[in-house]
Amino acid sequence: MIFRRKPEPADMAKHGADEPSSRSGSPDREGRASEDRSLLHQRLAVRELIDTEVSYLHMLQLCASDIRSRLQQLPQGDLDVLFSNIDDIIKVNSRFLHDLQETASKEEEQVQLVGNIFLEFQEELEQVYKVYCASYDQALLLVDTYRKEPELQRHIQGIVEAVVPQAGSSGLSFLLVIPLQRITRYPLLLQKILENTVPDASAYPVLQRAVSALQDVNTNINEYKMRKEVASKYTKVEQLTLRERLARINTHTLSKKTTRLSQLLKQEAGLIPRTEDKEFDDLEERFQWVSLCVTELKNNVAAYLDNLQKQRLEGLVWQPLCSLAKALLGPQNLIKKRLDKLLDFERVEEKLLEVGSVTYQEEAARHTYQALNSLLVAELPQFNQLVMQWLGQIMCTFVTLQRDLAKQVLQRAEGSMAQLPHHHVPEPAFRKLVEDALGRTSNQLRSFQETFEKVQPPPTTQPLLPGSERQVQALLSRYGPGKLYQVTSNISGTGTLDLTLPRGQIVAILQNKDTKGNSGRWLVDTGGHRGYVPAGKLQLYHVVPSAEELRRQAGLNKDPRCLTPEPSPALVPSIPTMNQVIAAYPFVARSSHEVSLQAGQPVTILEAQDKKGNPEWSLVEVNGQRGYVPSGFLARARSPVLWGWSLPS
Repeated sequence: MIFRRKPEPADMAKHGADEPSSRSGSPDREGRASEDRSLLHQRLAVRELIDTEVSYLHMLQLCASDIRSRLQQLPQGDLDVLFSNIDDIIKVNSRFLHDLQETASKEEEQVQLVGNIFLEFQEELEQVYKVYCASYDQALLLVDTYRKEPELQRHIQGIVEAVVPQAGSSGLSFLLVIPLQRITRYPLLLQKILENTVPDASAYPVLQRAVSALQDVNTNINEYKMRKEVASKYTKVEQLTLRERLARINTHTLSKKTTRLSQLLKQEAGLIPRTEDKEFDDLEERFQWVSLCVTELKNNVAAYLDNLQKQRLEGLVWQPLCSLAKALLGPQNLIKKRLDKLLDFERVEEKLLEVGSVTYQEEAARHTYQALNSLLVAELPQFNQLVMQWLGQIMCTFVTLQRDLAKQVLQRAEGSMAQLPHHHVPEPAFRKLVEDALGRTSNQLRSFQETFEKVQPPPTTQPLLPGSERQVQALLSRYGPGKLYQVTSNISGTGTLDLTLPRGQIVAILQNKDTKGNSGRWLVDTGGHRGYVPAGKLQLYHVVPSAEELRRQAGLNKDPRCLTPEPSPALVPSIPTMNQVIAAYPFVARSSHEVSLQAGQPVTILEAQDKKGNPEWSLVEVNGQRGYVPSGFLARARSPVLWGWSLPS
C-alpha cells in the first residue's frame, strides 16, 4: 500500500500559484503548433505546384518532339489539329515554371511571389489555352477515325506506349487531355495554398486575387470554346441541291422563318424598334468593304489571266487570291446567321419583358445570339486586319510582276526602236521632226473631222431594243421628237416611284425635276409606266428612219426579187444623192449571211427586209459585199456625202 502525505498549505499555495501559468501556456503552444502545421502544408502545396509543373512541362515536350515527329505519316493537317498550339503552350509554361523555381530562394516571400506570378501570366495562359481547348473536340474526332483503321491505330498506339508507357490503352487521348486538366487544376492548387495561409498574412489578398483570376481564366476559356462551337456550326459552306434543301424543311424550320420574317416586317414598318449595335455595324461595314475589294480584284485578275497567260501571276497572285476569297466565306455566313439570330433574340427579349419568363429553347436562342455576337465583335477586328495584310501582300506581288512585265516590254521596245530609220537622229532634231509631223497631221485630222461631222448622222446612245419601234412611234406622235430621251445604262429603281429600265429604252420626259425640286431626278413616261429616273442616265434621242422610210429613200423596185436599186438621176459623179443611206453605228458580222459596217460608211439597200419579211433586217451591199444588217443601224445622210475619203500623204 502506498501512503501519500497530506499536502502542506505551502505546497497548496505554491501549486495554486503555478496553475494559472500552466493553463495560460497551453493555448500558445497549440497555436504555434497549428501555425507550424499550416506553414508545413503551405510549403508542401507550393512544392506540389512546382513539382507537378515540371512533370507537366516534360510531358508536353515529349508530345511536341518525340511523338509528333514519329507520326509524320499522318497528314500535316491532322498533326496541326491534334497538337494545335502546343508549341505556344510550351513557351509560356517554360517561362512560367522558371519564375516559379526562382521563388525557392526567397522562402519568406515565396507564397506572395507565387500569387504575383499567376497574376502576371493570367492573360498569356488564357490566350494559349483557349486556342488549344477550342480545337480539342476536333482532335478527339480524329482519334476516333484512327480507331476505325486497325493497322494505323496499332502503329499510333505503339509510338505512344514507347514514349509514354503510362498512357496505356488510352493512347493519344491520354496525352491530348493533359493541357485541359492542367489549366483547370491551377485554381485548385492555388486554393490549397490559400487555405494554409493565415488571413492576416501579406500574401493572403494576393493569393485570393490569383485564385479568382485563374477561375476567370477557366470561365473565359469555356465561353470561348462555346462560341467556337456555335461558329463552326454556321461557318460550314454546304453545296446542297434543291431536293436536299427541300428535305430539310419541317414545321420547326417554317415556324422559325415565319417568326423572323414577321419580326423583320414589324421593324421595317416601324412598329417595333431595331436593336442598334454601332460597334458591330462598323466592323461589318469594314468587313464587307474588304470582301468587295477581294471580289473585284479576283475578277480583274481573272480577266487579266484570260488575256495574258503568265505562270508566275497564277501561282503568286491568282491562287492566293482564291484562297483569300474562300477564307471570307465563313465569316460571311456568320454575319448572315447573326442577323437571323438577332431577330430570334429580339423576339425572346420582348417576351421576357411581357411575360417575365421564357422556355428552355428560347433561352438557348438568346445564348446563341450572344455567343455569335461576342465572337464576331472580338475576332472581326483581327480578321479584318489579317485580310488587309494578306490583300496588301497580294497587291505588292501583283505590282512587282507588273513592273517585271513592263521591263520586258521596254527591253523589246528598245530593240525595236533600234531598227527605226530615225533612231540615230539626236533628240532635239527628232523632237523637231515629230512636232512638224504632228502639225501636219493635226491639220489633216481637223479636215477629216469636219468632213466626218457632215456625214455622221445625229448621234444616238444605243440602238433601239428589239421590237420597240411601235412604242417609240407612240411616244413620238404623243410628245414629239424633242421630248424623247434614251437610257444610256441600266437603271434599277430603289424607291416606290422609281422606274427600273434597261439600257437603250426610249422614254419621254414629262418634267425635268421631282416634287422636291431636285433636277437630278426626271419624271418620264415609257409608254406604259410613269416614274422617276436619274437624269444623268438619259441622253437626247435622235429619231432613226424606219424601214419603210429607208425603202422609199433607197427607191427600191416593186419587185422584191430585184437586188439593184432604180437608177437615180445623173448627178456630179463624186457626190451621191441627198437621200444616201449610211451606217449609223458600227456592226460586226456574226455569220456568212451578215456583213460588217463602219459608222458613216455608205450603204446600198437591196431589200428592206429579210427573206421572212422581217423589216428589222435589211439586205445591203457594202464595198461589193452583200449581207444582212440590222435596219436600226442605218440612217439617211442629211447632206452630200464625200466618197473616197483619204488622208493627205
